Amino acid sequence: MPVSKIRVKVGARWMTLFTLAWLAIWTVQLTPVQLLLPLQLDTPEEDWIRGVVSSGLVLGIGGLASIVAGPAVGAISDRSRSARGRRRPWALAGVWTAAIFLVLTGTVEGPWLVGACWVGVSIGVSVASAAFTALIADQLPPSQRGAASAAVGSSQAVGIVLGVGLVVLLGLGVLAGYLLLAGIIAVVGTLTAVLLPDPPAGASDLPPRAATRPRLASLRDRDFAWMLSGRLVANVGNALGTALFLFFLLHGLGQPSTAAQDNLLLLIVVYTVFVVIASVLTGILSDRSGHRRGLTVAATFVQAASGVVIVLAPTFEMTLVAAALMGLGYGAFSTVGLAFATDLLPDEQDHARDLGIVNVTAALGQLIGPVVGAGLVALVGGFWLVFLTAAVLSVAGGLMTALARSPQPHPAAR
Repeated sequence: MPVSKIRVKVGARWMTLFTLAWLAIWTVQLTPVQLLLPLQLDTPEEDWIRGVVSSGLVLGIGGLASIVAGPAVGAISDRSRSARGRRRPWALAGVWTAAIFLVLTGTVEGPWLVGACWVGVSIGVSVASAAFTALIADQLPPSQRGAASAAVGSSQAVGIVLGVGLVVLLGLGVLAGYLLLAGIIAVVGTLTAVLLPDPPAGASDLPPRAATRPRLASLRDRDFAWMLSGRLVANVGNALGTALFLFFLLHGLGQPSTAAQDNLLLLIVVYTVFVVIASVLTGILSDRSGHRRGLTVAATFVQAASGVVIVLAPTFEMTLVAAALMGLGYGAFSTVGLAFATDLLPDEQDHARDLGIVNVTAALGQLIGPVVGAGLVALVGGFWLVFLTAAVLSVAGGLMTALARSPQPHPAAR
């Protein structure tokens, strides 16, 4: 691995803008996943499994689009010589693509049209995510990467609460909900992309021409490949445990629609509190110690415990306990795991491309998880196998991550 160039610590303004950018991204990505898409695609009680399958397929198609768009844009931005910066033009393109397609998603009906529009949202979010994630490796020293990753992880949970809370508490319909989300990403995404520093690349920052480099060379790095594999499998486990929550309340616990929406918000609040706690504490701990692998692996076992709890006691009260465990596990995993991935980047000059590949693991989780989950629900006519599989995959992801050797711990003051 090449020696990294020295980076100066950033201040509170940078971290605040970066956090706001991710808060907007997660709000517009996860509110439809948790609430608006299931409401759009739900079917009558006698045929409820068809609604679950339709939702899984729509989310899967969107995830497929994301895994192509993120690394492709990352690779292009790595080679950008624009005077406006390497990442900013792509961040702006991503947030406005997402905003436009959010509006379109709210105006259509039926799984085919909803799925087609959701692909546009997914591409926009993936492009913006790749651009903003690259700033971690571009500008931050190792001693601040855990804090920035904590901002990404905690914003994910807060974004769900913000989006679902606004829709439910304001009594918004599906279309009004999508319009609200489009406004959030357009305004906040644009402001943060413009205000975050993004200096033009120097000659030493640009990768050599492709002819002199093997394609996807990072995937040949043993530790980076094991980290990616473990991250993918654990993300599938998380998506299995969270993507079908509204359907679980409606058809697994038999709650009426209004009560299910209110209880979904309560579950998300519980999940969020523990994600934020885990993200902040483990982010700080990993920055001070530099030992990220052990924390990442331990987090996957906590995440797995949430699925076991629901399988053993499928009640709403135990679902609240499971939400807390999932928040603790995933908050730590997403935060420390992203910092660990940044430490393992094999090539100094391909940050955005390689972090785009890292982001693909989350997108693939959103692709594979709902599709597999819908199939498991259809197979057994219920949800127990979904949560059991989520637990097994979470543990498997942790064990695979353990095979990635940690880089030498960095000095905390570096």
